[in-house]
Amino acid sequence: MAGLTVQNFLSAATGCCIAIAVMRGITRRSTDRLGNFWVDLTRTVLYILLPVAFIAALLLSSQGVIMNLDPALTVKGYGNAGPQILAMGPAASQESIKELGTNGGGFFNANSAHPFENPGPLTNLFEVFLILLIPASLPFAFGSLCGDRKQGYAIYAVMMILFLLAFGSLYSIERIGVPAYGRLGVSGISMEGKEVRFGLGGTALFAAATTATSCGAVDTMHDSLTPLAGMVTLLLMLLGEVVFGGVGSGFYTYIAFVIIAVFIAGLMIGRTPEYLGKKIELPEMKMAIIVILAPILTVLLLSAAALMVPAGASSMLNPGPHGLSELVYAYASMANNNGSAFAGFNGAVPFFSLTGALAMAIGRFAPALAMLVLAGSLAEKKVTPTGPGTLPTSSPSFIIWMILVILIIGALTIFPILALGPVAEHFMMIGGA
Repeated sequence: MAGLTVQNFLSAATGCCIAIAVMRGITRRSTDRLGNFWVDLTRTVLYILLPVAFIAALLLSSQGVIMNLDPALTVKGYGNAGPQILAMGPAASQESIKELGTNGGGFFNANSAHPFENPGPLTNLFEVFLILLIPASLPFAFGSLCGDRKQGYAIYAVMMILFLLAFGSLYSIERIGVPAYGRLGVSGISMEGKEVRFGLGGTALFAAATTATSCGAVDTMHDSLTPLAGMVTLLLMLLGEVVFGGVGSGFYTYIAFVIIAVFIAGLMIGRTPEYLGKKIELPEMKMAIIVILAPILTVLLLSAAALMVPAGASSMLNPGPHGLSELVYAYASMANNNGSAFAGFNGAVPFFSLTGALAMAIGRFAPALAMLVLAGSLAEKKVTPTGPGTLPTSSPSFIIWMILVILIIGALTIFPILALGPVAEHFMMIGGA
């Protein structure tokens, strides 16, 4: 409680501080001031995270999430089974900030599939709500700060459309299931590794939410998803987790995609690219590229390195394309600060401890530092008055353009690794292998 809880609050608050600094950089004029980190950190913890986490813990406790400081209980097992040892602890308080701060992990090893962490369908839905709450609120905060609420609505629309596409795809793919089951005369839907208390819909929603953000809490084994459904969770992370994303980190990574989108659009219409009156020039483009490419390149390079050493190949407990998916998922989860994993991968070796730490450091700090540099650069610029040729960044056409830019830049960068992993495994599966 003294160690992990502090970090859960500070990690989420730090992401919020960077997001607010980026918002100030976009909205302020001709200044080198982005605010005070310690003031922002204190405000975020005291006015947002602590009150909401406290209320959430009370609500979770009311629904059966345990909250005590008791030792483990030994109880009689069912029927002729021997005694069972049930772990106790302050799960509700840990669960609330774990979800609200998109920290992930679990008080118990079964994570959010454990009935002491997630007792029923209502708590399952509430925990998904907590995961998405702050990341989905930041676009509206940005709209208020820049004095144009439509800008916030446009950002939220892009995130929500991509989230619904991911959730719908994941659910539909799992609904189709495994063709070999159908040939045996049974339902193709595989509930192996899924949480049967919540059904396919509840587990698909949780899987989409936890990988769309940087949470990593799970109520199903992602390793048990069908190949293309597993690819959806992998893709959500490798896109930089901009589909709402982590607390703060999702918003500022999205802004990096906006910078690239307006730059490309400006080249297409023959006008100097601008965003909310600030000209986008070479320094801003360099930082935006670092934000987007640093996590992806980290995943690809470390995955390639792992395949070249004995420790890497021996940790893939499944052969073929699925083993490759496990490896890439591990680094994608670490580089994008997610924390979920494919179960059939052994990361408990020194090689992955060291390279995983490197992936986490690069994946977190490189985009954060680059976005602060970008924000400082934008804050020093003057605002150019809008004119007939100004690109409207809150219009439906720009929303569609943003979706295309995120999918094209993000997906095409990692398409080869997806083709070698989950796509190849999918074709093996429908072929009966």
